[in-house]
Amino acid sequence: MPESLLAVSDLHVSYPENREIADRLAPRSDGDWLIVAGDVGEIFADIERTLRLFKGRFREVLWSPGNHELWTHSRDPVRLRGEHRYRALVDMCRELGVHTPEDEYPVFASVDGPVTVAPLFLLYDYTFRAPGTRTKEESLRRAYETGVVCADEQLLHPDPYPDRESWCRARVAATERRLDALGPDVRTILINHWPLLRAPTEPLWYPEFAQWCGTELTADWHTRFRAAAAVYGHLHIRRTTHHDGVRFEEVSLGYPREWRRRGPAPDPLRLILRGRP
Repeated sequence: MPESLLAVSDLHVSYPENREIADRLAPRSDGDWLIVAGDVGEIFADIERTLRLFKGRFREVLWSPGNHELWTHSRDPVRLRGEHRYRALVDMCRELGVHTPEDEYPVFASVDGPVTVAPLFLLYDYTFRAPGTRTKEESLRRAYETGVVCADEQLLHPDPYPDRESWCRARVAATERRLDALGPDVRTILINHWPLLRAPTEPLWYPEFAQWCGTELTADWHTRFRAAAAVYGHLHIRRTTHHDGVRFEEVSLGYPREWRRRGPAPDPLRLILRGRP
């Protein structure tokens, strides 16, 4: 059986039901790769345990951080904040042999030829603003008025940057340089916890939440960097869409109250690409 490039996100293993699902995830062939597109959990030890489990089963594991991994949670003995927490997570992944956004992008041998698989860490900058608002301040005010406020406002610290949007812009600039350097003929799989453009946020029940879901700075990256697919999570709206002819895969498991509406415990792995026979 040929190897496959599989993906999942938003496992949220702090929920016992979700941890059981994560613990059962397994490759379909000996050569399968696994993309983990963020939000494994909030506690450093839980993230490490889960990624270690996956690395013991899949040939390659690629991780992009979500907002939950970056939280400085009151229950977590690891008290690092912001960039320092992210770098500690990167160091942990490297010890396990898990690919991160700081490493060389690996190449997957797909049935249609080689594809560079790029885990990214881009954050958000409040440019997906609430309807009818023109500035970050207006958009945030609308969110607080409606009671739709992401916990990042209390738990995701931007240190040493002055704010999250400054951190986002630094990440976008650095990542853009790396992707530009790939060359004009390189096909990619772009992996980011947050969607690369605003369109996937349109089904959100609470449109005010979109401001914590990405940045307008990456709206053309799926075409500019020749993506065979863009893989993301965060929205907990599991689906496949197409934008400008590019396939977008939202691969989240989500919270138990969400996946239970769809039936019994699911197998959340999504096939992204098939490998060569």
